[in-house]
Amino acid sequence: MLKLAINTTACDGSSVFWPWLLWLLGAFLLGLLLGWLLKQLFGGGAAVAETSNTPARFAAVDSAKDDLTKVEGIGPKIQGLLNNDGIWSFNQLANSSTKRLQKILDDAGPAYTVHNPSTWSSQARLADEGSWEELENWQKYLKGGL
Repeated sequence: MLKLAINTTACDGSSVFWPWLLWLLGAFLLGLLLGWLLKQLFGGGAAVAETSNTPARFAAVDSAKDDLTKVEGIGPKIQGLLNNDGIWSFNQLANSSTKRLQKILDDAGPAYTVHNPSTWSSQARLADEGSWEELENWQKYLKGGL
């Protein structure tokens, strides 16, 4: 049976094991530090850039949170994107422009380009007013929010 032997001595007879191990450990720690710094600077790549026409973000109070997935075309992931942009209630969604909603989807990446938010504000207005029966009748004809 063959054994794998690793020679840890340099040509001059000195040991190279510990210096290489320290270099490897140092490189690993430097990588962790750089990763942490980049995450702090760029928000982990998940942050949406705040623009002057976007209202200030805030943490929603439990009473202001609505289940936005009741709007046809919005699933749990899109609800998370809307929450990250400060949209927590049907009222806020109803008062959001289609342009803003489309920007949220565009900023989220190519997986969300198939979604069309053109009816989300109108559906949210019905939900905010409590017109659930009218909303349900309308949603029978919608497919993916269209």
